[in-house]
Amino acid sequence: MRAAVARWFDNAWLTLAVEVALGAIFVVAAIPKIADPPAFAHMIYNYRMLPGAAVNGLALWLPWVELLTGAALIAGVWRRASAAIVAALLVLFIAAIAFNLGRGHAVDCGCFDVRSVGKSREALLRDMWWVLARDVGMLLMAAISLAASFREPRRRWPLARMRKLPAPASPGTA
Repeated sequence: MRAAVARWFDNAWLTLAVEVALGAIFVVAAIPKIADPPAFAHMIYNYRMLPGAAVNGLALWLPWVELLTGAALIAGVWRRASAAIVAALLVLFIAAIAFNLGRGHAVDCGCFDVRSVGKSREALLRDMWWVLARDVGMLLMAAISLAASFREPRRRWPLARMRKLPAPASPGTA
């Protein structure tokens, strides 16, 4: 059983799919934040975790880090660094949500939409649990990518990796 699970996680196609999906999630999440930095700054401020002076700077650079790391995962360049940065960001996001859940402070995460939708406190707290679960799932995806980056030799060109992928199994064969 353990060997079957290890083989499944060692699958090059799974790794590629995880990296493209995770990269796409981060690119999509970055776009509204880049388009409206003041609204994103307001979302960060609502967490009540950072000094006011740090909020604006974070609202300006964090979406670009998300965009660049997501694009790098999709393109297959700087895989180890991109996966490590994404994992670190997810740990920070999980900690921020968990901290606010722990103190009963309801916040809209600001993950994919930076506009406040006027939800009730109870609805926001319920959503925060789902955001926490989603972020833990994405952290597992980042761990798969990071582990694969250590297993595979570094290649100069990302497309070299594509040529080395085994053909996917056709349905009914396995």
